[in-house]
Amino acid sequence: MHRRIRFSLRYGEKHASIFHMSTAILVEHLSKNYENRNVVRNVSLSVEEGEIFGFLGPNGAGKTTSIRMIIGEISRDTGRIEIMGMSMPEDREKIKAIMGVVPDHQNLYDRLTVRQNLTLFARLYGVEDLRVEELIKLVDLVEHADIPTQKLSRGLRQRTLIARAILHRPKIFFLDEPTSALDPHSSLGIRNLIRILKDQGTTVFLTTHYMEEANSLCDRLAILHRGEITAIDTPKALRLRFGRPCIKVTLKDQISYSAPGESRSGEILELPLNDAVAAEVLAGHLRAGNVLTVHSQEATLEEVFLSLTGDSWRSSEDQAIQDGKAVNP
Repeated sequence: MHRRIRFSLRYGEKHASIFHMSTAILVEHLSKNYENRNVVRNVSLSVEEGEIFGFLGPNGAGKTTSIRMIIGEISRDTGRIEIMGMSMPEDREKIKAIMGVVPDHQNLYDRLTVRQNLTLFARLYGVEDLRVEELIKLVDLVEHADIPTQKLSRGLRQRTLIARAILHRPKIFFLDEPTSALDPHSSLGIRNLIRILKDQGTTVFLTTHYMEEANSLCDRLAILHRGEITAIDTPKALRLRFGRPCIKVTLKDQISYSAPGESRSGEILELPLNDAVAAEVLAGHLRAGNVLTVHSQEATLEEVFLSLTGDSWRSSEDQAIQDGKAVNP
């Protein structure tokens, strides 16, 4: 989908030319109910072509349900979905040809080797065998290519799933919790693969629980809470808007000055930045000679996430699933 945007420069009576922004995914007013529970509520977002877009939220916030609607796996109750200008589900078959999906569960053929799994799907996609060998190298599975996938670690199986999903060179790639339950080394490998796909021009839409992963990978992200989007922006913009930067002060062991309201962790004192009371507290410690080091710290994406979603609640999706009332359209 192409959006034509006009803009002008007032100064000097100069006018800029018309340019195009290509939208890979457009979602408007998307909703889904299980029985009478609103699992996804009026979700609207857009993802630009070539972007890594993150979809964050607590367990049961509606992330997986949203993805399943966007990729056409389940029906929506209300709303509109467009992928590369085509409507879902009306153009489902055309969209499938340009879309790759790695689900939140590993659904390989366990008795087949990595190479056999990929070759089977290459036949279904009409992809040449050369592509299979190319991807085995890309995901660093050359040494494991002829081992049944049931004997592989979770991280190696996840790499196999990614290779399978991109056999047909999709323009848009959906990943649901791609590094869940993986060790740090395997997670790093998956993140590097995602960056390679972006460099190749692939649009990536991923859900994740890991704030550092979202912060390092995503160009923009949306935070979902109780089925509703609470914020969409770049990680940096979200940290600046919703976070609370602070000053960390390392104190000496013997404290002779204290003030009400200060937050301590051992000998580390945390004070909010740009706060008059905090400035007085710091000044008091300096006067008393209690300060060893002082440095500022940016707000983290985790702090933003918790401030927007809270850290303890039971979502409507969680409730519906646990009650056994989720409907499979």
